[in-house]
Amino acid sequence: MEPNGHDEASRILHELQSLKATKSDIDRRISALESQLRHLNLQNGTVVKTSTLPNPITAVHHDLTPEMIHRYSRHLLLPSFGVKAQSNLINSSILVVGAGGLGSPALLYLAACGAGRLGIVDNDVVELNNMHRQVIHTEAFIGQPKVKSAATTCRSINSSVQIVEHHEALRTSNALEIFNQYDVIVDATDNAPSRYMISDCCVLLGKPLVSGAALGLEGQLTVYNYNGGPCYRCLFPTPPPTAACQRCADSGVLGVVPGIIGCLQALEAIKIASAVGEPLAGRMLLFDALAARIRIVKIRGRSPQCEACGENATFTQQQFREFDYEKFTQSPLTPSPLKLKLLQSDSRISSKEYHDRVANGEAHVLVDVRPAHHFKIVSLPKSLNIPLPSLEARLPEISSALKDEEERNGSSSAKLYVICRRGNDSQRAVQNLHKLGFTSARDIVGGLESWAHDVDSNFPTY
Repeated sequence: MEPNGHDEASRILHELQSLKATKSDIDRRISALESQLRHLNLQNGTVVKTSTLPNPITAVHHDLTPEMIHRYSRHLLLPSFGVKAQSNLINSSILVVGAGGLGSPALLYLAACGAGRLGIVDNDVVELNNMHRQVIHTEAFIGQPKVKSAATTCRSINSSVQIVEHHEALRTSNALEIFNQYDVIVDATDNAPSRYMISDCCVLLGKPLVSGAALGLEGQLTVYNYNGGPCYRCLFPTPPPTAACQRCADSGVLGVVPGIIGCLQALEAIKIASAVGEPLAGRMLLFDALAARIRIVKIRGRSPQCEACGENATFTQQQFREFDYEKFTQSPLTPSPLKLKLLQSDSRISSKEYHDRVANGEAHVLVDVRPAHHFKIVSLPKSLNIPLPSLEARLPEISSALKDEEERNGSSSAKLYVICRRGNDSQRAVQNLHKLGFTSARDIVGGLESWAHDVDSNFPTY
């Protein structure tokens, strides 16, 4: 009996996934072995090449091998960079904290340009929605640690660079030990507690910090704790309000924006490590993607009153280990979707319950309180989009919709349900509706994400 199209597609998909997994394992093993061989050759003073050996009477005035000269020749041709800067870079060590949107391009260029030892700190796994901006990862590594994925790509680009994988969450318990192994630190994280923790740790250890940020269509970049310049606390002694700390997962980001900032972070790290050029200490680069504009603004210098690096600062390594950065910033080190509990259980129903009521033909109106551009991505059938900020002004629309539904179904009282992306704004909306007289309104727990998880696995999530 011939297999049907669905079975054949499933077989092909399964075989593809299996082959991709096998290929990624092989590529990773090849990269690791090439790196090991390269370091053994350097330790033994030999270089394995497929071409003929150079003339033994050739005179060199530096420690670059023939392979290095060929690999980095375009660097060496630059009068302002040359042999000395490349040698400095090869003998340097750089740590990138985060292998996401910022860390991906930074790592790619730091590996390609020849940073001698390159560390990667990350505790996350690769996901499909990372692909548009985290260009160091490939689909074959979805579900696997970002550190492993990033290290494999770096080794495949430059097997002569020593890649150190720190597959762990950065915490006060391990940050000092990890940072102490590197000359330059690159902050490629995206949350407030990590930024304060990384900056404080760099101050305690005297490490220069290349800090970048990207959100939506804008980015920024500066260098902290370098040549007497300010640290992060100097500029932001008090953490911003929690509401001001947005994430890409909530607000979105155009993929190329962190790519640009991450590349610039690599540039600043290279300038510091190679001792060439003027790093962005005491200045901040601001990038506006839509306006195609880059501005450099002067930022205030080191604050004498700074608790971390000021004249009378007494912040010690022991205090750092005991400091609660999550409490200080009122936000988590590992941000997860907010889950509010504003309503009693009798004002809420599950997505499964709502599905059953729709299937039974219950007269009702479903109000979707997400922003209009979210609603255009995906929505449930027959839902009425009324963004939360405009809810009160559009109450007549809700009343009219309920009346129409009652007339259509011959019902005396149509139900009112409210949904959003994750079940937070829907609770806020139901609270407001109750105050405005719609006392029977109920929110759908977990929103559209719950619908995708518990009712329809093919329903798109974003």
